[in-house]
Amino acid sequence: QVHLVESGGGLVQAGGSLRLSCTTSGSTFSVNRMGWYRQAPGKQRELVATISIGGGTNYADSVKGRFTISRDNGKNTVSLQMSSLKPEDTAVYYCYVASWTGDYWGQGTQVTVSS
Repeated sequence: QVHLVESGGGLVQAGGSLRLSCTTSGSTFSVNRMGWYRQAPGKQRELVATISIGGGTNYADSVKGRFTISRDNGKNTVSLQMSSLKPEDTAVYYCYVASWTGDYWGQGTQVTVSS
């Protein structure tokens, strides 16, 4: 099992920045891909960004050029630097991990962008 804890959400004005972090514990040796998803009220959960163990990244078109995902394999953490935030980025953001033992999710952290 892998346990995930997110931090860094909050309220920010449009155009501002936030940094989300996710700390993992447990069977972290089995972790492969890590990433972030988000879910806005009334909408389905959607991919924001993922990063492979080798550092290869994948971003949703809506966040390309504004968000940057990174990971520290030594510390088993993944972060999401969000800049030029827009009201439509408002959502609960979930940390995600794909491992040999399955897929795991964090409890979510709220990001609210005011206009």
